[in-house]
Amino acid sequence: MNTSKRHSIASGTLFTVAMRWSDRLIGFASLLILARLLSPDDIGLIAMATLVIGLTDVLLDLGVNVALVRDRDATQAHFNTAWTLRLIQSALVTMLIIGAASWAADYFGDPRITPVLRVLAFSVMLAGLENIGVVALHKNMQFGAEFRFLITRRLFGFLLTLAAAWVLRSYWALVIGTLGNRAFGALLSYRAHPMRPRLDLSQFRAIFAVSQWMLLRGIGEFLHNNLHRILVGRWSSTSTMGAYTLANELSTLPSAELVAPMNRALFPAMADNRDQTESLTRLFLLALQLQTLIALPATVGLALVAGEAVPVLLGSKWQEAVPLLQWLALAGIAQVLTASGHYVLIVLGRVGHSVAILWLQVAVFGAAVWLALPLDNAGTIAALRVAVTVLGIAATAALLVAALAPLTLSALSGAVVRPVVATLLMTAALIELGKHLPFAPATVLIVKIALGVLVYAASVTTLWKVAGRPHGAETWLFDKYRTWQEGKHATTNDT
Repeated sequence: MNTSKRHSIASGTLFTVAMRWSDRLIGFASLLILARLLSPDDIGLIAMATLVIGLTDVLLDLGVNVALVRDRDATQAHFNTAWTLRLIQSALVTMLIIGAASWAADYFGDPRITPVLRVLAFSVMLAGLENIGVVALHKNMQFGAEFRFLITRRLFGFLLTLAAAWVLRSYWALVIGTLGNRAFGALLSYRAHPMRPRLDLSQFRAIFAVSQWMLLRGIGEFLHNNLHRILVGRWSSTSTMGAYTLANELSTLPSAELVAPMNRALFPAMADNRDQTESLTRLFLLALQLQTLIALPATVGLALVAGEAVPVLLGSKWQEAVPLLQWLALAGIAQVLTASGHYVLIVLGRVGHSVAILWLQVAVFGAAVWLALPLDNAGTIAALRVAVTVLGIAATAALLVAALAPLTLSALSGAVVRPVVATLLMTAALIELGKHLPFAPATVLIVKIALGVLVYAASVTTLWKVAGRPHGAETWLFDKYRTWQEGKHATTNDT
């Protein structure tokens, strides 16, 4: 891989991380404010409705976006076909949701879900009208234009939802925010990209060749990420569902919000290198090292400070979320260790293997829940989810080694060993510290975070130096820091 390509990938990764963090910072602020304005019951009710929409949507989702990004020779006809398929899917999903609203109310035991679903169904249709040209921004690594589109849409939805929540103090504020955000996003997408798609199915076979696997993957991924929530909604109260939902939202911040943007930026680069296994292997290992180095301590750290973070950030009425957050944060470790591997399997045309891993975890989780019946404890479901993630990590590693010839188990373990050891040292320090801090939760939270960062940074740096400063994520980060310092000094001297 040449220097300019590496620079493009690195800058694209950093830009996409910044884009994702900006988006999630807005989402995090929204979550904290809504937690104060609305009750656990309100949040739980909308969470149940959203699960129904998500399940119905994924059952018909052909994953056309991935097919377009993966195809280096995609033409306007391919984009038109993808847009047409997405439009058909959105119309079908809207009708299915309206028809299934009463059934969903019976399943969750709350009649309020019926009118909420029948209104929210139209948000799916609005999303289907969005300009497919936005995918081209990501495909061509036009991260600046993509950033402006996503952040503008996000800010609009944020402000609309908060205004509605302030006035209504009801779950209907979330319904209004969702509809408004989807409508605004559809209009904005045609300003963000000049493409004007039209109805066309001429490239159906080319799109469906990839999409048939993406459909199975999408369903498996949805069930893997949400089956536990569907079961909690069935067996627990609406307020417990609200606590579980917020715990799940918080638990994904360190893993998904650090890992996902890196993979989003790296996916086009991986697709470009799919025929060069040595380059693809190096790219994957660097991604794995960076993601583990940064996201693993953040994920484990969140579980360790959950007891202080929940009352400080959400308020005392959300205390039920503390043990749930501890379990669900640990489940995020699988996201850290396997996310980039799934992208590699997709790039190599092994989508079926990636799908098999997801469905294996869904099946094992379902069997574990069935064996644990009767269940009336959301914490038990969260704990079972953590146990199943271990299987997913092992299966992903085995398939990656089989699919990517230069890759070995030794290389995989070497990529994560220093962050894992440093995280264990951080964990021991925070557990010991927690026994000697008789302060208010806010003070304890700040002290724990500061100590965790210091212990982890010192540990991982020491381990890297002891290992002989091998080339990898630490080297990459130090090089970026050195470049930033040199640029800063150059700017100061010019001034």
